[in-house]
Amino acid sequence: MIKDTEFFTTTELAQKLKMNVQVLTRKVQAGEIEAYKIGKEWRIPEPAVSAWLASNSNQRGGMRRVEGREHESATEIADRPITGRDRRKHLLEYILAQFEPQRRYSEQEVNAIISRHDSDFDKVRRQFVEERMLERVNGHYRRRLDYKLTG
Repeated sequence: MIKDTEFFTTTELAQKLKMNVQVLTRKVQAGEIEAYKIGKEWRIPEPAVSAWLASNSNQRGGMRRVEGREHESATEIADRPITGRDRRKHLLEYILAQFEPQRRYSEQEVNAIISRHDSDFDKVRRQFVEERMLERVNGHYRRRLDYKLTG
């Protein structure tokens, strides 16, 4: 959940990872690492860092240790033993957690977030509306305030 998520600036994360801040910024701008631009600064959620590290690791499978804690990649979360409708809802909620409450998103912004996880963004976007997770108001989408994530 957003209240339990730590966010890093590109400078903070570059220092933690011992990377050049310009290299990290280019990865964020290219969409390799999920981030939110607030003013002139990027904010990178800790789960996005973990997912990026896991996807670029030379190790495969299992949990990754980041900052002394274990994290799963999106693929590992998807592979959990959840079946049927529960699995679909779980995956939708995983993606939904990346939408900021109260923020309005254009259809293109929604598609960009969804496409990081699923190539059929039209179908997933419709499922968000059908499940009453997102609502469309005046041509924009926003996360429904009355929908509570179960995870």
